[in-house]
Amino acid sequence: MTETARRDDRDHYDVTGGGPVLLVLPGGAGHPMGLGPLVERLATRFTVVTYDPLGLAHGRLGLPVAEQRVADWGEGAHRVLEAVLPEGEPAYVFGTSSGGIAVLDLLARHPGRLAHVVAHEPPCVTVLPDGAERRAELIGQLDGPGRPPAEGGSATPMGVFLARVLRPFTRYAPAAVSGSAPLTLAAGADSRGQTPYRTAQVLAERLGGAFAEFPGGHLGTLEHPVDFADRLAEVLRSGARTSS
Repeated sequence: MTETARRDDRDHYDVTGGGPVLLVLPGGAGHPMGLGPLVERLATRFTVVTYDPLGLAHGRLGLPVAEQRVADWGEGAHRVLEAVLPEGEPAYVFGTSSGGIAVLDLLARHPGRLAHVVAHEPPCVTVLPDGAERRAELIGQLDGPGRPPAEGGSATPMGVFLARVLRPFTRYAPAAVSGSAPLTLAAGADSRGQTPYRTAQVLAERLGGAFAEFPGGHLGTLEHPVDFADRLAEVLRSGARTSS
């Protein structure tokens, strides 16, 4: 059973399943398209709260969108947790790609009620020694073929991502926070030797987190949803903080 919930006009999210709360932040512009099979599998173990930070899956696709700030996504995720978490219960958190960047910000700002955070291939490439070059390369690869519309009737989530999310999010460089909740940086097995994999490894070392390999590549959540969900459940519960 799925419940669509809204706290106010800022925060759009869906709730499904039962068990401990698991907040999921999608990649791209935050539209949860394609995550159905992953969420369905996770919902057999968790109460899955899928956050849609721009409301793109909740009727707002096509409306004007300002350049996005990582801090706004992180604070929005915190508001959602405040709305859905039972008293005294910590939350598991998972984010992939740009959503992975947002969960790192959430962890830095509000670690108190987080049981374990998994950030899958967050493109914080500026942490690399050659970060400026890798960021320029990433932007060129994604934006080079042409940009779909970000507003109007033909707007797409990819258009919003390229126009309003890609550049500000790839500038983000998270800092280590002492006493924070357990953190795991994740990368896909198919990403070995690529910039996203290397970035996750460097972030794990810099932030004092663990490193784990997951099925597939950067889009492993879509390519191998069942295996990815099972691996995520395993990692989330390993070494998790169980009380606030």
